[in-house]
Amino acid sequence: MTTTLTAPAGRHAATAAPIPDVSNHIPFRQTVANSFTMAYRGILKIKHNPEQLFDVTIQPILFTALFAGIFGGAMAGSVSAYLPTLIPGLLVQTVVLTSVVTGTQLREDMDKGVFDRFKSLPIARISALSGALLADMVRYGLATVLTVAMGLILGYRPEGGFAAVVVAGLLVVFCSFAISWIWALIGITGKSAPAVQGMSMMIMFPLTFMSGAFAPVSTMPGWLQGINKANPIYYMVNAARELMNSNVYSSNLVYSVIGSLVVIAIFAPLAVKAYMRRA
Repeated sequence: MTTTLTAPAGRHAATAAPIPDVSNHIPFRQTVANSFTMAYRGILKIKHNPEQLFDVTIQPILFTALFAGIFGGAMAGSVSAYLPTLIPGLLVQTVVLTSVVTGTQLREDMDKGVFDRFKSLPIARISALSGALLADMVRYGLATVLTVAMGLILGYRPEGGFAAVVVAGLLVVFCSFAISWIWALIGITGKSAPAVQGMSMMIMFPLTFMSGAFAPVSTMPGWLQGINKANPIYYMVNAARELMNSNVYSSNLVYSVIGSLVVIAIFAPLAVKAYMRRA
């Protein structure tokens, strides 16, 4: 009689070969495809949480009408005379402040364990981060269109022409995408979503209001004018205003683009490294 011995299930499971982590060996083409898939996921989230669009739908409409009515007469004598100053500045402020949401939502997803579940999928780990940033560009575009549209309703007529307005919008979206890498890094390394949002707003509100978005920088104290020379929002506002009102491509546009590329070159690798370490 022959006796067959069977290894216990627990011991067999313990000696089984570990499942390889394929997410670290994804080809570049598939990484790009995964990123756009994650971006589509981010857009679909809006369908289930439409309140995520309040800051890019209600805010541009409300702020444009409110600021024009409050500051128009005091700053330029009338609302129509103030709109060439207000609309480009408000466009920059609205879209740039929208980029703050990037870090907040990343922190929320990480706290909820969403990214932990992505680890078990055969996708590039970086796609969850890059997809989130790509999805936010849709929000920036929507905020841009609504701000300009509200300005047109109030009577704003950009002298730069349609093409210059499009270039100004693309510039603002690109610069905001660059800034979103900063908030992504803060979101990944921050302790909580409210803390990330509070820190981001504390930085962005002074920079946007002192940038000349709503009042000429020349009327500000000398020390504020000096700070603006190092304020990236200042150059974005000037570039957008020159494009939309005069179709002028000046050094402000060059500084904005170069500054955005520098921000991406510095903070994108830092954000990716921090994310990969935590993911």
